Amino acid sequence: MRSFLIRCLWVMCAIGLPAFCPSDQRELIHSPTKASLIPRRLLFGNPEKTAPQLSPDGTKLAYLAPDAQNVLNVWIRDLRQAGEDRQITSDGKRGIRRFAWQFDNEHILYMQDQDGDENSHLYQTHLATHTTKDLTPYPGVKAEILAADLRLPNELLIQMNKRDRSAFDVYRLNVRTGDLKLDTENPGEVLEWVADHTLHVRAAQSYTCDGFTLVRVRDDASSPWRDWLKIDPNEIWEIAGFAADNQSLYVITSLGANTSRLLKIDIKSGTRTPIAEDPDYDLGAVLMHPTSHELEAVNLERERLAWIALNPLIKHDFAWLTEQLKSPFMITSRDSANQNWIVVSQTDQNPDRFYLYRRTSPSLEFLFSAQPALERYTLSPMEPITFQARDGLRLHAYLTLPASKDPKRLPTVIFVHGGPWTRDSWGFQPTVQWLANRGYAVLQVNFRGSTGYGKTYLNAGNREWGKKMHDDLLDGKAWMISKGYSDPDRVAIFGGSYGGYATLAGLTFTPDAFCCGVDIVGPSNLITLLQTLPPYWMPLKSWMDVRVGKLETEEEFLKSRSPLFKADQIKKPLLIAQGANDPRVKQAESDQIVAAMRRQHLPVEYLLFSDEGHGFARPENRLKFYAAAEAFLAKYMGGQEEPPTTEENWESLKH
Repeated sequence: MRSFLIRCLWVMCAIGLPAFCPSDQRELIHSPTKASLIPRRLLFGNPEKTAPQLSPDGTKLAYLAPDAQNVLNVWIRDLRQAGEDRQITSDGKRGIRRFAWQFDNEHILYMQDQDGDENSHLYQTHLATHTTKDLTPYPGVKAEILAADLRLPNELLIQMNKRDRSAFDVYRLNVRTGDLKLDTENPGEVLEWVADHTLHVRAAQSYTCDGFTLVRVRDDASSPWRDWLKIDPNEIWEIAGFAADNQSLYVITSLGANTSRLLKIDIKSGTRTPIAEDPDYDLGAVLMHPTSHELEAVNLERERLAWIALNPLIKHDFAWLTEQLKSPFMITSRDSANQNWIVVSQTDQNPDRFYLYRRTSPSLEFLFSAQPALERYTLSPMEPITFQARDGLRLHAYLTLPASKDPKRLPTVIFVHGGPWTRDSWGFQPTVQWLANRGYAVLQVNFRGSTGYGKTYLNAGNREWGKKMHDDLLDGKAWMISKGYSDPDRVAIFGGSYGGYATLAGLTFTPDAFCCGVDIVGPSNLITLLQTLPPYWMPLKSWMDVRVGKLETEEEFLKSRSPLFKADQIKKPLLIAQGANDPRVKQAESDQIVAAMRRQHLPVEYLLFSDEGHGFARPENRLKFYAAAEAFLAKYMGGQEEPPTTEENWESLKH
């Protein structure tokens, strides 16, 4: 059920994604060059333009760009004739981050919550009149688009916890009239619904009391539900969607293998047909034709993003794009005829660059860079590495060294990803480039429990919060020192969500390991974390019992893995940043460890953002946080520092 986890678990947003792979016996090649200090506003402010999407008929382009008040909104470009792009939405505060074309080519749909509470509403804006409607105007209710199909242009399936905050029912929405009808009621434990290509809900996934994934299916919309598969919690499992005939499901799963592979499973017979696999890496997203729903390709992250083409024509397209772009790429949008694609070229030393690919020519038209001013600066390469953990497990990581310094005895940041059931990827990442530009070596360890490397690697993290998962970070630090990259006395730990937890664990469980730490929305007490999960996460609880620990019977175990109860062991300075409206890691998680430290007169700085949730959506808040973090790291690590502007003053956020 990986798709649900990726949507809802403790993942900090970062732009990122693939260099060469030296083993731990090889030295990195590094040539120092002079690098200018990159302004924070170019790394953490709004992009100039981003997220382009083609209209279904291929005649228009929609994208996100800041308005006159520096708030991200949707803009439209007519691809048939020259003219000025025009802004069509008018969000006034948080900025739009998720939007899509309605199939009539005349409306934009977008999601927005209130100050980070994650209770997203679905909005509809008309291109001609700029009129915006809230299609799900229910306070405290979370809405998500479940399915759409071009053959039913006026209908959407959406899911909402309107009837019961702990369960998502499926509703059928007429986007032309706004009429909303209950389609499928949640019996109480379903975490994920899957609809076929006629917009009928045909599969449902839930967790049993022992953490197994239970999949139920029905043969058609009028047939009864039946139990179909029960999957061990140690298996990787995700339904990628229905096959074109609506009689089989494509799944990404480790069933019968170590890495997750693409299988086609017949709903009635249960026959499993292998489609694609890689012996070392999990498969990722599936690409299907936008109207016929025929399978075309599947991607995966090796050291860089890669594709496995399953259709001969697509294989030709991918070969041509690879030759032209010389870099990994993603297909982010297509028209309904599948003749025009939006392609984003991804590298480690440039922001995303977007292109319009016309398949019939073929031709590639550059659209824009997400942040063209950033391309004038020298950025640092990100190198994949591997090293051995103390128990022999081969660990995967990424190393970024400052472009302007000799890579010897550098101040170093162990930058820990969130999740924890996600992974770090090769590519441009603003936080990594910021740290490297300020003179820090950056190590990103895909510690055990990270995804992408098979179920053995993933399951090695079960019940290892604060233990072997943390040992992997310490072993990464030791590798850096052994190679001569890091000054042993100047190694910090920094992360958000699970990475924030890892920061707190580092400063409490191993108080002499790091010289300082930066925690963003990190849980300090696993007991209170599990007690305060969002109500709609409660069906996920049994799965977390397996991965983290069971609250009802293992309170002492969870307490032993909770930094809060070792707060008096902290010796080194700590910076904590928290969103007041975070529904995943509540403000109390930061409040309680700050209070415990202050009772002991321990060094802690605490920034509380009143209008944010699980991370920082507003650019003004991002800039204040990174200005504060930069000053903090410079004070205790000696890196370079850009003086804060008036707008970046964080004094009012101190709590």
